Amino acid sequence: MTTASLPEETNERWHSSLGLSRGDRSPALSVEEQLAIRELGLRNLRRLRHHDPDASQWAAINRLVQPPQEVNASFDTTPTMRMQRAMSDAVAVLILRCADVGRVYWDWTAQEWLDLLGRNHQAFREQVSDWAEGAVRPFLCGHAYHLGGFAGFNRLGHFNRLTLACRVFGQQLVEEEIRRVRTVLTGWGHQYGQGHDKGVPSVMSRLFLLNRSPHSSDLTTAFFDRVGREDLLAFGGTKVLFAVQRAVAELGFCEAPALRSTSEVVGHAGVSPVWAEWVERWTSTTALTHRHRLHSRAALLKAGRWIAAEQPGADDPAAWTRQTCAAWIAAVDRMKVGDYVLRASSLQGRVGQPIQAGSKADLVRAVRVFFRDIQEWEWLPRRFDPQRALGLPHSINALIGPRPRVIADDIWAKLLWAGLNLEAGDIPRGKAGLVYPVELVRAITSTWLFAGQRSNEIACLRLGCIRWQHKGTPVAGDSTQILARDAVCLLDFPADKTGTAFAKPAATGGPRSCSRRRAPSSSRSRRSPADRYPCAAWPAR
Repeated sequence: MTTASLPEETNERWHSSLGLSRGDRSPALSVEEQLAIRELGLRNLRRLRHHDPDASQWAAINRLVQPPQEVNASFDTTPTMRMQRAMSDAVAVLILRCADVGRVYWDWTAQEWLDLLGRNHQAFREQVSDWAEGAVRPFLCGHAYHLGGFAGFNRLGHFNRLTLACRVFGQQLVEEEIRRVRTVLTGWGHQYGQGHDKGVPSVMSRLFLLNRSPHSSDLTTAFFDRVGREDLLAFGGTKVLFAVQRAVAELGFCEAPALRSTSEVVGHAGVSPVWAEWVERWTSTTALTHRHRLHSRAALLKAGRWIAAEQPGADDPAAWTRQTCAAWIAAVDRMKVGDYVLRASSLQGRVGQPIQAGSKADLVRAVRVFFRDIQEWEWLPRRFDPQRALGLPHSINALIGPRPRVIADDIWAKLLWAGLNLEAGDIPRGKAGLVYPVELVRAITSTWLFAGQRSNEIACLRLGCIRWQHKGTPVAGDSTQILARDAVCLLDFPADKTGTAFAKPAATGGPRSCSRRRAPSSSRSRRSPADRYPCAAWPAR
C-alpha cells in the first residue's frame, strides 16, 4: 500500500473530554497557596481520618486540587478502598511537589514529571515519602498524561501499561481496539492473535499512551517509523510491533512495515564517514550469505565506533598496522555489554557485564575477514597478514565450546525416573492447552536420556530416524526373535552446517552403557560431537 492509496481519515483525532483548561492557569505558586499547604498538613492533604474538609485553606488551593480530582473521577477503575486511598495520595503528592518546586504541575517540563515518577519504582520511592505506596505511582502517571501532557511512558521502567491505558482511555474502548487487531492476526493464523497471548495488548497499550490516542486509526506510518527509529518500545516488543503494524496496515490506517533485519538498519551514528564508506562497499561486494553479511556489517560498525573513540587516526583501513590490530583485539577482550552500541534498551540487566567468548570471536572474525577480502580484492596494498595479525587469541578460543558438568548419581536417578514415567499432567499447559503432543514430549525426553546428544542435534532428528541392528544386520523394531538387549538401536542424525550426517547408537540398557559405548566405524561417516565432548547428562565414574 502506498501513501497515496491510504484512505482519508474521517474522524478527528481523539481528545480527552476533561475541561482542565479553565480557571486560573498562572504557573507560579502564590505566597498564600504556599502558606495554605503548610497549614493544612499531611493529614488534611491525604484526607486521612479526622481531616477537616471545611478548613478555609482548601479555598486558597482550589485551583491546585480541582483538576487532579477531576482526573481521578475520569479514571476507569474499580472504586475499592485501596484504589480510593491511592488516588487521594496521588493528589497529595502533586500538591506537595508544587510546594517544593514553587510552580504548578501544568508548568512542569517532561523531565520534571520524569524526575517525580522515576525511571523505576525504586527511583519513585526515593522521591516521595514512605506513605506513598506502590499503587500511587500508576495513578500519578495518569495525572502526568492529563495535566502535563506527559508521553514518555517508555522511560518509566516496568509497570502495567495496559492497566494505565484502560484507566486513561476506558477499558471498553481499549479492549475493542485491541480486539480489532487481534481479529486480523487470528485470521492469518498468527500466534500473537490468540487470546492467551499478552504481547499484543502490552504493545498496543504502549502505543496508545505514546500516541496519546486509543484509536488504531491514529497509528500512522510516521508514528510507527518514529517508534522504531527512537526505540520507544522499552523492554522488547519489536517482533510484536511488526505484527501489529501489519494488522493496522490491513485495516487501512498505515503502510505495511518493510521486511528488514535488525542488523540491516544499524545506523552509522558514531562512525567516521571514511570507515562507514569502506564498510558499505565491502558489504555490497562480499559473497557471504545475507545473514552473515548483516552480522558482519554490524560488527564492523561497532569497530568503527571504537575507532572514533580510541583510534581516530585509523578510520581509513589503509592506515591500519599490526599495532592497530593488536589494540583492537585487546579492546575486544576487555569489552563489556553495551560498549560501542547505538541502543542499550534491550540489554537491561546485562549492561556492564563482560561479553561472551563467542561474541568476542565474532567481532575479531568480522574485522579479519574484512581486511582479508579488501586486500585480496586489491582495494589497498597488503601491509600485514590478517590471518596472523587478527587471529583469535588462545585465551579466548579456549573459552568457546561445551562445558559439560557432572551430575550426581542420585540426581541423575531422579531425572531418569521422571523421564521414564512422564505423564500428561507433568507437562505445563497454557490457556490453549498443550503446546506439543505428550507423545512427542516423551520421545524427546527418552532421546535426551539415552542418546547422549546435544539439544540442537536432537532437534534435527526426523521422523523415522530409528534403525535396529543385530550383529551388523538390520532387524525390525518389533521383532520377537531377538531380545532388546542383544540389538543395537541406531539414531540417524542429518547433516548440519558443521558436518555430515552420522548415526549413533542409543543406550537400550541404560545411560551408563551409552556413555561408554562407541558406535562402530562402519555406521558413522564422522565422529559424533557427543563422542568428542561428553554429554552433560552422563555422570562420571
